[in-house]
Amino acid sequence: MVDPIIHTNHSTSLHRKAAEVLPFIDAYVAKKEQEIAEIEQMVERYEKRRLKEERAYQSMSTLRRLLSGRKPDHHLAVEYIHFVKKPMEQVRALRLEIEHAKSIQVSSPTDIVTVSGDLVNELYK
Repeated sequence: MVDPIIHTNHSTSLHRKAAEVLPFIDAYVAKKEQEIAEIEQMVERYEKRRLKEERAYQSMSTLRRLLSGRKPDHHLAVEYIHFVKKPMEQVRALRLEIEHAKSIQVSSPTDIVTVSGDLVNELYK
């Protein structure tokens, strides 16, 4: 009989003892919080730029506004989705990962916990 080939994929969720993961959680949480801060800064820069563009357009004279090109509303909507909505969805997902990691931190070292792919990658670095 032929034995099945077993592939170990470290990028999927795995079950580990909490004691194996606890030393890495603080670094993992710090890394995720840094990612959140970077994304929020990017969103804030976009919103400031957009507000600045809008103020500049509103301060123009009527003739100049008529002659200058303004982005169509659907372009602004796509920009908003790209620069604000999607990144904020990423932030929500990262915060959920942080909550999950902190729940592992609270659990007993002998408990079996489910570990996300990112944390598994952090373990094997």
